[in-house]
Amino acid sequence: SFRLELPDRMRQRGIHNVFHSSYLRIHLQNDDHLFPGRLDNQVAEFDEEEREWAVDRILSHRGTRSDAIFEVRWKSGDVTWLPYERVDHLAALQEYFDVLDV
Repeated sequence: SFRLELPDRMRQRGIHNVFHSSYLRIHLQNDDHLFPGRLDNQVAEFDEEEREWAVDRILSHRGTRSDAIFEVRWKSGDVTWLPYERVDHLAALQEYFDVLDV
């Protein structure tokens, strides 16, 4: 086992500082060609403040009314599916409806 020096914000979140050697790996920097715009804080949130992710646009949807789910492309390039209640406030949703003439 190894004891690591962790930042205060990690200790405050209750992360233990002792790890078995089988869990440790050599750190490799992010390959910006494979994962453009990917930041360390996108992997783990340690700040107390709520962060917002920027939506590029809504690509498609499945379902109807409040049961619909929407395919969202983020400015980081990631694409995820979100339920209506998570996107109903976004300007991108209104833009998507305008394109569909809804």
